[in-house]
Amino acid sequence: MTTPQQAPARSAARNNAEWCAAMCRAHGVAGEFGGRVWVAARRTPLYYPDAVTLGPGADREALLARVDTALPGASVKDSFADLDLTEAGFRVLFEAQWIHRPAGAAPATRTAPEPAGLAWDVVGDRDALRSWAQAWDDGGDDSGLFRDGLLADPGTFVISGRSADGCVVAGAVATRSERVVGVSNVFGPPPTAWPLVLHAVGRLFPAAPVVGYEQGDDLATALRYGFETVGPLRVWVHERSA
Repeated sequence: MTTPQQAPARSAARNNAEWCAAMCRAHGVAGEFGGRVWVAARRTPLYYPDAVTLGPGADREALLARVDTALPGASVKDSFADLDLTEAGFRVLFEAQWIHRPAGAAPATRTAPEPAGLAWDVVGDRDALRSWAQAWDDGGDDSGLFRDGLLADPGTFVISGRSADGCVVAGAVATRSERVVGVSNVFGPPPTAWPLVLHAVGRLFPAAPVVGYEQGDDLATALRYGFETVGPLRVWVHERSA
Protein backbone atom coordinates (compact mmCIF):
# COMPACT_ATOMS: atom_id res chain seq x y z
CA MET A 1 0.00 0.00 0.00
CA THR A 2 1.32 3.43 -0.94
CA THR A 3 1.07 5.99 1.84
CA PRO A 4 0.61 9.72 1.08
CA GLN A 5 4.17 10.26 2.30
CA GLN A 6 5.57 7.67 -0.12
CA ALA A 7 3.60 8.73 -3.20
CA PRO A 8 5.81 11.67 -4.30
CA ALA A 9 8.99 9.59 -3.89
CA ARG A 10 7.47 6.70 -5.82
CA SER A 11 6.49 9.03 -8.65
CA ALA A 12 9.97 10.56 -8.69
CA ALA A 13 11.66 7.14 -8.71
CA ARG A 14 9.47 5.86 -11.54
CA ASN A 15 10.06 9.03 -13.54
CA ASN A 16 13.81 8.76 -13.05
CA ALA A 17 13.77 5.12 -14.12
CA GLU A 18 11.90 6.14 -17.29
CA TRP A 19 14.61 8.72 -18.03
CA CYS A 20 17.32 6.09 -17.44
CA ALA A 21 15.45 3.74 -19.78
CA ALA A 22 15.28 6.45 -22.47
CA MET A 23 19.01 7.12 -22.19
CA CYS A 24 19.72 3.41 -22.43
CA ARG A 25 17.52 3.01 -25.52
CA ALA A 26 19.46 5.83 -27.19
CA HIS A 27 22.60 3.72 -26.60
CA GLY A 28 21.01 0.49 -27.81
CA VAL A 29 20.60 -0.97 -24.31
CA ALA A 30 17.25 -2.57 -23.48
CA GLY A 31 15.69 -2.36 -20.04
CA GLU A 32 12.71 -3.95 -18.31
CA PHE A 33 10.20 -2.70 -15.77
CA GLY A 34 9.00 -5.43 -13.47
CA GLY A 35 7.75 -5.62 -9.91
CA ARG A 36 9.54 -3.03 -7.83
CA VAL A 37 12.56 -2.49 -10.09
CA TRP A 38 13.71 -1.37 -13.51
CA VAL A 39 16.78 -3.28 -14.72
CA ALA A 40 18.96 -2.88 -17.82
CA ALA A 41 19.86 -5.95 -19.83
CA ARG A 42 23.56 -5.05 -19.88
CA ARG A 43 25.95 -2.34 -18.70
CA THR A 44 24.41 1.10 -18.99
CA PRO A 45 25.88 4.39 -20.27
CA LEU A 46 28.23 6.38 -18.05
CA TYR A 47 26.52 7.92 -14.99
CA TYR A 48 23.38 5.79 -15.41
CA PRO A 49 22.45 2.90 -13.09
CA ASP A 50 21.97 -0.70 -14.07
CA ALA A 51 18.88 -0.89 -11.85
CA VAL A 52 16.45 1.48 -10.16
CA THR A 53 14.11 0.40 -7.38
CA LEU A 54 10.55 1.66 -7.85
CA GLY A 55 9.14 1.07 -4.39
CA PRO A 56 10.32 0.36 -0.86
CA GLY A 57 11.03 -3.20 0.13
CA ALA A 58 12.48 -4.40 -3.16
CA ASP A 59 13.67 -8.01 -3.04
CA ARG A 60 17.45 -7.70 -2.63
CA GLU A 61 18.35 -11.16 -3.89
CA ALA A 62 16.02 -11.02 -6.88
CA LEU A 63 17.44 -7.62 -7.86
CA LEU A 64 21.05 -8.75 -7.55
CA ALA A 65 20.32 -11.83 -9.67
CA ARG A 66 19.34 -9.53 -12.55
CA VAL A 67 22.32 -7.13 -12.34
CA ASP A 68 25.50 -8.01 -14.22
CA THR A 69 28.31 -7.90 -11.65
CA ALA A 70 30.82 -9.92 -13.68
CA LEU A 71 32.89 -6.76 -14.09
CA PRO A 72 33.28 -3.84 -11.65
CA GLY A 73 31.11 -0.82 -12.21
CA ALA A 74 27.56 -2.12 -11.93
CA SER A 75 25.36 0.33 -10.05
CA VAL A 76 21.98 0.32 -8.33
CA LYS A 77 19.82 3.33 -7.56
CA ASP A 78 18.31 2.40 -4.20
CA SER A 79 15.41 4.81 -4.47
CA PHE A 80 14.21 4.44 -0.88
CA ALA A 81 17.60 3.98 0.81
CA ASP A 82 16.40 0.72 2.33
CA LEU A 83 18.79 -1.83 0.83
CA ASP A 84 22.13 -3.02 2.18
CA LEU A 85 24.26 -4.27 -0.70
CA THR A 86 27.58 -4.27 1.16
CA GLU A 87 27.89 -8.04 1.40
CA ALA A 88 27.33 -8.31 -2.35
CA GLY A 89 30.43 -6.22 -3.03
CA PHE A 90 28.81 -2.81 -3.38
CA ARG A 91 29.66 0.47 -1.68
CA VAL A 92 27.62 3.65 -1.42
CA LEU A 93 28.68 6.04 -4.18
CA PHE A 94 26.52 8.92 -2.96
CA GLU A 95 23.33 9.78 -1.12
CA ALA A 96 20.77 12.36 -2.19
CA GLN A 97 17.18 13.49 -1.68
CA TRP A 98 14.21 13.19 -3.99
CA ILE A 99 12.67 16.61 -4.55
CA HIS A 100 9.11 17.60 -5.48
CA ARG A 101 7.58 20.90 -6.55
CA PRO A 102 3.79 21.10 -6.82
CA ALA A 103 2.28 22.25 -10.07
CA GLY A 104 1.66 25.99 -9.89
CA ALA A 105 3.73 26.37 -6.72
CA ALA A 106 3.60 29.95 -5.48
CA PRO A 107 7.35 30.60 -5.90
CA ALA A 108 6.98 29.95 -9.63
CA THR A 109 5.43 33.36 -10.24
CA ARG A 110 8.25 35.09 -8.39
CA THR A 111 11.33 33.11 -9.31
CA ALA A 112 10.65 31.49 -12.66
CA PRO A 113 10.00 34.18 -15.25
CA GLU A 114 11.97 33.84 -18.45
CA PRO A 115 15.35 35.45 -17.60
CA ALA A 116 15.95 38.73 -19.38
CA GLY A 117 18.10 38.36 -22.49
CA LEU A 118 17.65 34.59 -22.71
CA ALA A 119 15.46 32.53 -24.99
CA TRP A 120 14.58 28.87 -24.56
CA ASP A 121 13.37 26.09 -26.79
CA VAL A 122 13.21 22.31 -26.93
CA VAL A 123 16.12 20.86 -28.88
CA GLY A 124 14.83 19.41 -32.14
CA ASP A 125 17.77 18.39 -34.31
CA ARG A 126 21.17 16.75 -33.99
CA ASP A 127 23.19 19.96 -34.42
CA ALA A 128 21.25 21.68 -31.63
CA LEU A 129 21.63 18.59 -29.45
CA ARG A 130 25.37 18.58 -30.05
CA SER A 131 25.63 22.26 -29.06
CA TRP A 132 23.55 21.61 -25.96
CA ALA A 133 25.64 18.59 -24.95
CA GLN A 134 28.89 20.50 -25.38
CA ALA A 135 27.57 23.30 -23.13
CA TRP A 136 26.39 20.71 -20.57
CA ASP A 137 29.81 19.03 -20.66
CA ASP A 138 31.66 22.36 -20.26
CA GLY A 139 34.82 21.27 -22.03
CA GLY A 140 34.89 17.66 -20.82
CA ASP A 141 34.86 14.42 -22.79
CA ASP A 142 31.29 13.26 -22.15
CA SER A 143 29.20 15.26 -24.62
CA GLY A 144 28.70 12.13 -26.73
CA LEU A 145 26.53 10.70 -23.96
CA PHE A 146 23.47 12.46 -25.42
CA ARG A 147 22.72 10.63 -28.65
CA ASP A 148 20.33 11.45 -31.47
CA GLY A 149 17.87 8.76 -30.40
CA LEU A 150 16.75 11.04 -27.58
CA LEU A 151 15.27 13.41 -30.15
CA ALA A 152 12.66 10.81 -31.14
CA ASP A 153 11.76 9.79 -27.59
CA PRO A 154 8.21 11.05 -26.88
CA GLY A 155 8.82 11.57 -23.16
CA THR A 156 12.17 13.38 -23.42
CA PHE A 157 12.45 17.16 -23.79
CA VAL A 158 15.94 18.66 -23.94
CA ILE A 159 15.57 22.29 -22.83
CA SER A 160 18.11 24.76 -24.17
CA GLY A 161 18.59 28.31 -22.89
CA ARG A 162 20.39 30.63 -25.29
CA SER A 163 21.89 34.08 -24.93
CA ALA A 164 21.31 36.88 -27.42
CA ASP A 165 24.26 35.71 -29.53
CA GLY A 166 22.80 32.20 -29.79
CA CYS A 167 25.17 30.46 -27.36
CA VAL A 168 23.75 27.77 -25.11
CA VAL A 169 24.29 28.99 -21.53
CA ALA A 170 21.83 26.88 -19.52
CA GLY A 171 19.60 23.89 -19.88
CA ALA A 172 18.22 20.64 -18.55
CA VAL A 173 16.42 17.46 -19.56
CA ALA A 174 12.69 17.19 -18.78
CA THR A 175 11.15 13.71 -18.70
CA ARG A 176 7.35 13.50 -18.86
CA SER A 177 5.79 10.48 -17.20
CA GLU A 178 2.22 9.65 -16.21
CA ARG A 179 2.00 11.77 -13.06
CA VAL A 180 4.99 14.12 -13.01
CA VAL A 181 7.71 15.76 -15.06
CA GLY A 182 11.29 15.09 -13.97
CA VAL A 183 14.14 17.55 -14.32
CA SER A 184 17.74 16.34 -14.57
CA ASN A 185 21.09 17.44 -15.98
CA VAL A 186 20.48 21.07 -15.02
CA PHE A 187 23.47 23.20 -15.97
CA GLY A 188 24.42 26.86 -16.07
CA PRO A 189 24.71 29.48 -13.32
CA PRO A 190 21.93 28.65 -10.80
CA PRO A 191 20.37 32.14 -10.85
CA THR A 192 20.03 31.73 -14.61
CA ALA A 193 19.47 28.00 -15.05
CA TRP A 194 16.75 27.27 -12.51
CA PRO A 195 14.46 30.18 -13.41
CA LEU A 196 14.79 29.39 -17.09
CA VAL A 197 14.22 25.65 -16.66
CA LEU A 198 11.24 26.10 -14.35
CA HIS A 199 9.75 28.67 -16.70
CA ALA A 200 10.14 26.27 -19.63
CA VAL A 201 8.72 23.30 -17.73
CA GLY A 202 5.82 25.42 -16.51
CA ARG A 203 4.99 26.40 -20.08
CA LEU A 204 5.35 22.87 -21.43
CA PHE A 205 3.57 21.05 -18.58
CA PRO A 206 1.55 23.58 -16.55
CA ALA A 207 -0.46 20.94 -14.66
CA ALA A 208 2.41 18.61 -13.73
CA PRO A 209 4.37 18.53 -10.47
CA VAL A 210 8.13 18.70 -11.02
CA VAL A 211 10.46 16.10 -9.47
CA GLY A 212 14.12 15.18 -9.45
CA TYR A 213 16.92 14.53 -6.98
CA GLU A 214 19.78 16.64 -5.68
CA GLN A 215 22.43 16.72 -2.98
CA GLY A 216 24.66 19.31 -1.29
CA ASP A 217 24.66 22.83 -2.67
CA ASP A 218 22.48 21.79 -5.61
CA LEU A 219 19.84 20.57 -3.16
CA ALA A 220 19.95 23.87 -1.27
CA THR A 221 19.48 25.72 -4.56
CA ALA A 222 16.50 23.59 -5.57
CA LEU A 223 14.83 24.23 -2.20
CA ARG A 224 15.16 27.96 -2.79
CA TYR A 225 13.20 27.54 -6.01
CA GLY A 226 10.17 25.95 -4.42
CA PHE A 227 11.08 22.27 -4.15
CA GLU A 228 10.70 20.19 -1.01
CA THR A 229 12.44 16.96 -0.06
CA VAL A 230 10.28 13.83 -0.15
CA GLY A 231 12.68 11.03 0.72
CA PRO A 232 16.28 9.78 0.60
CA LEU A 233 17.98 7.68 -2.04
CA ARG A 234 21.37 6.00 -2.40
CA VAL A 235 23.41 4.94 -5.37
CA TRP A 236 25.49 1.82 -4.88
CA VAL A 237 28.42 0.81 -7.10
CA HIS A 238 29.89 -2.68 -7.37
CA GLU A 239 33.63 -3.08 -6.84
CA ARG A 240 34.41 -6.69 -6.04
CA SER A 241 33.06 -10.22 -6.00
CA ALA A 242 31.12 -11.03 -2.85
